Amino acid sequence: MSVVNNAASFWQGRERYTVFDTHYGSGARAAALIEAWRADPARPARLHIVALADGLLPGFHRIPQQQAGVTLDLLAAPLDSALSQLACRIDFAHLEGIQGQRTGFARGLARLAATDARLACDGLDGAQRDALAAQGFVFDDANAAAHFASRKPRLPLPPLPARQAIVIGAGLAGCAAAERLCARGWQVTLVERHAGVAREASGNLAGIFMPLLSKDDNIPTRLTRAAYLYALRYWDTLGGIGREIEGAACGVMQLARDAEHAAASRAIAASGQYPQEFAEWLEAPQAQQQLGLPAPDGAWLFRQGGWARPGSVCEAMLTACGTQLTTHFGVGSVSLARDGDAWQVRAEDGATLARAATVVLAGGAGSVQLAQAARLPLAALRGQVTHLDAATLPELPFVLCREAYLTPAAGGIACAGATYDLDADPQLSIASQAENIERLRGLISSPAAGADAPLDGRVGFRSVAPDRLPLVGTLPDFDAAGSTERLRDVPRHAGLHGLLGYASRGLIWAPLCAELLAARLENEPLPLESALVDALDPARFVLRARRTGRGPALNQTD
Repeated sequence: MSVVNNAASFWQGRERYTVFDTHYGSGARAAALIEAWRADPARPARLHIVALADGLLPGFHRIPQQQAGVTLDLLAAPLDSALSQLACRIDFAHLEGIQGQRTGFARGLARLAATDARLACDGLDGAQRDALAAQGFVFDDANAAAHFASRKPRLPLPPLPARQAIVIGAGLAGCAAAERLCARGWQVTLVERHAGVAREASGNLAGIFMPLLSKDDNIPTRLTRAAYLYALRYWDTLGGIGREIEGAACGVMQLARDAEHAAASRAIAASGQYPQEFAEWLEAPQAQQQLGLPAPDGAWLFRQGGWARPGSVCEAMLTACGTQLTTHFGVGSVSLARDGDAWQVRAEDGATLARAATVVLAGGAGSVQLAQAARLPLAALRGQVTHLDAATLPELPFVLCREAYLTPAAGGIACAGATYDLDADPQLSIASQAENIERLRGLISSPAAGADAPLDGRVGFRSVAPDRLPLVGTLPDFDAAGSTERLRDVPRHAGLHGLLGYASRGLIWAPLCAELLAARLENEPLPLESALVDALDPARFVLRARRTGRGPALNQTD
């Protein structure tokens, strides 16, 4: 019996079914499995395929599917590492192409195996079969298949919540949360204090999308890479950049800051870890030839990068929600109150706007005004963008950036910026404009650029955590934390979740963070390695406060 038929014979009548494959190959087996799922009237509501794949950048890659109900995750990692970082219950596993590997994978597979998990085995050696048997897998007479029969108790999965949620905030974070939940059949009520979408930090004319590089491939680099690659695929499902979404995938050129930065960049490029379509290092003559402007220390070229108007991304995401979305715009400030097993969102006059057991705070810097989020150490950093007449500037083939950025012309306007200020003034500042223009002049090597430009642009306030990483997950109850030492033991506000702290990367962080939260609510395989999931957990600040002996200061930045 083929692997596809074997897996399909066990999924009938299930709510969800997860298949793990150690060899993705050309993808033919996964495609056949999805086709079998489509054709089966007794199929599970959701099919998840998790497979090891070669030729991808390191990490987990969630590949959006046109077919609702199907999830595909490709893992570019060694088998042992992939299993240790995977968060899911495996119902069926196909083991192929692992001859000669050490037997430690057996323990990892057993940890993830569902009570009645099945294996299809191709080419296992005796030591590998023995290791699997020691973990509770029972083989058939031909040693070609096995089932999990361990009597060790399985920790129960959390109960699935009612598929109704309130999302507070209609910027990138909130609109992505609404879309990702609606895609799973949730009814979502979106509450926004302004009269429309993207009126605060998400309201700029242009946001840049590009990856982050580092020599040590640290957590921010890994997270940004995963989010960037997911966003590129996700936006295509919404109609695409430059089509349904206003913007251009024109590429981003990041100039080296100085000779030292250039040397570090050359070392990264020499490691060979990045293909050219993802990140290409250009020496000064090459960079200058492509840009048409001086690039004295060389530059990175991110060919898949570009810019998009965040508001148009928000609009596309809400359109995709269809009739499962209810919106309340222009409600002003709101408060949250517990009402039995649910939360009430109340207007300033005390009237109840919405009620649900699941609430997602996605209001950026303003979210700390809610009592339940007030102790999160989020800062509101002011950013002023300057709008310039594009006819007064060089015509750019790419988005150009270094300490500052400049976008190609759109509607006759080029955007330059943005400042990072502790100032709380929402009005345009002459000093901030002067700072933007000074950086612009260094960026394009033009001492006269922006001369006599009128004061024009936009001010927004970024929500920033001390470690510059987002907050994704159930919010901690600081008052009940006690002597907690582990993330999993931190008391939480039941049903209250955050998508916060997106800093300057909301455009690319929003889709993956929303996908992560939605997957967690649904007990699905998570789209990120466990180490990255933990790094984003809002409860990390409870543990850090204990380790440093300090309570989390309100709105601290360091």
